[in-house]
Amino acid sequence: MNRDLQSLRRDYQFDDLTEEKAGSDPLALFDAWLSQAIETCPDDPTGMLLSTVDAQNKPHCRTVLLKQRDAHSFSFFTNYDSDKGQDIAHNPNVSLTFFWAPLSRQVRIEGVAEKVAREVSEAYFATRPKGSQIAASISRQSQVVASRDVLSNEFAALEQEYLDSDIPCPDNWGGYAVKATSIEFWQGRPSRLHDRIVFTLNVDGTWQAVRKAP
Repeated sequence: MNRDLQSLRRDYQFDDLTEEKAGSDPLALFDAWLSQAIETCPDDPTGMLLSTVDAQNKPHCRTVLLKQRDAHSFSFFTNYDSDKGQDIAHNPNVSLTFFWAPLSRQVRIEGVAEKVAREVSEAYFATRPKGSQIAASISRQSQVVASRDVLSNEFAALEQEYLDSDIPCPDNWGGYAVKATSIEFWQGRPSRLHDRIVFTLNVDGTWQAVRKAP
């Protein structure tokens, strides 16, 4: 198996990422890359790995979906009582990673996560399919459950309760906005001479870019 894994490789034959193409605004570059990913990558182009650290300084990583991208931050929604919510409460410094394999591109974002305003969470919750609303309402995310039937029965009960009415957004459910302090763009290139350009946020709100060796 190890020999087979070692033989797996591909060369990256994609356009380069120069400083001129990157420009001076990493958020604008991210938006351009995300738009291309949405057009090119059929499977969850908004999926991002969220990395956190718990109270014992152990790292944890899981996939969440980018749901909002405003002028300063990247937002996702979850259960505040979940493992990731507890991690963020302990240490709000997080990392987000996007990987778009068909484009041989990766973006790594470091920043600070903060809860979004309650009205923002409620407004987004109202747009979700009713099944997703029910699942969010019954799930004690990250807690041990006795069986799948427990969840199925609770789902059916709540579905019946709100058959003809709107489901309220749970108090422990909402969004986090990650305000970026560092954004790294990685473009796969032939012979592993990949392009890596890293933008770091200055105290005056401007961005400084440097190129790093692959």
